[in-house]
Amino acid sequence: MSTAVAGPCVPPAAVLCGLAGWVPSRVVTNEHLARRLDTDDGWIRTRTGIRRRHVVDAGQATSDLAVEAGRRALASASVSRVDAVVVATTTPDHTCPATAPAVAARLGLTGAAAFDIGAVCTGFVYGLASAAGLIAAGVAERVLLIGADTYSTIVDPLDRANAIIFGDGAGAVVLRAGHPDEPGAVGHFDLGSDGAHEDLVAAGGSRQRSLPGEPSREERHFAMRGKEVYRHAVTRMAESARATLSRAGWKIDDVDHFVPHQANLRILHSVADDLGLPRERCVTHVDSVGNTGAASIPLALADAAAGQQIRPGDRLLLTAFGGGLTWGACLLTWPALPAPAPAYIPDDQGERTTS
Repeated sequence: MSTAVAGPCVPPAAVLCGLAGWVPSRVVTNEHLARRLDTDDGWIRTRTGIRRRHVVDAGQATSDLAVEAGRRALASASVSRVDAVVVATTTPDHTCPATAPAVAARLGLTGAAAFDIGAVCTGFVYGLASAAGLIAAGVAERVLLIGADTYSTIVDPLDRANAIIFGDGAGAVVLRAGHPDEPGAVGHFDLGSDGAHEDLVAAGGSRQRSLPGEPSREERHFAMRGKEVYRHAVTRMAESARATLSRAGWKIDDVDHFVPHQANLRILHSVADDLGLPRERCVTHVDSVGNTGAASIPLALADAAAGQQIRPGDRLLLTAFGGGLTWGACLLTWPALPAPAPAYIPDDQGERTTS
């Protein structure tokens, strides 16, 4: 298979050529959470827009979801080999080693470069930029990028503030070397961070382990200061989106679909409103899967493509925000791709719910 490149003076661009998503079959509805938390379906929907989320079974890990999403993305791109595998995740199988090499091996990609990216919910956008860099530098002609998280393994199930928000899932894309002007080319990135606010979103690590005494229940689990995160998320995603549009010479009216990190519906709508984008241009599926971290943007893309909400030639604006703090945005024009299989089964169509 020949690979189109950009020419001697212009480095090749990363072009989207495969897409897929995957979530575990076990479903936790708002009604299930209401049984153990002091809440109800109406309260959750009003504050988050979420009605259900998918979670892994005991014994399952992030790599299991990443492998399935990766396998589907490779099939979507009609390729069996890539030169690099990048996994964006906050919930790696192990602190050491990285999850990406194991994912690559299970996909029959032993020998490919493989590494993780830890930028929390901005991980997929950071991963797109990293994959684009590998391709532009000539290190790789094809890259498999997977965003995968299993937040159910780090969130306290009794934490009313966070247990209602997060779900588990994986989304994957295959990127190939191509021309910057062709459909599917990813570019005009904006990335940023502010470590002065690292305490707003946190979970575990060597800092915690080095402290004297036993950690409390709260310290053993994921923690997020929701009100402050909300404010930063709206501001940073909107600013990053504007910076990216400016670099590309696009106006807000040039955007056909806005695909933000699926944090919660209130944040998504607030960012769209801040940008002056009609809410109907905002691609969302947070109601069905919750906040899936680094998986949320590729899962939303796969969901929208499967439902033909996104069509070839549509212009997309992607933006994300995560712990760190980190944020980022990028643009692409949607290519002609095979419609991906749905990442999850519709309600009452055979999924397993919690008991």
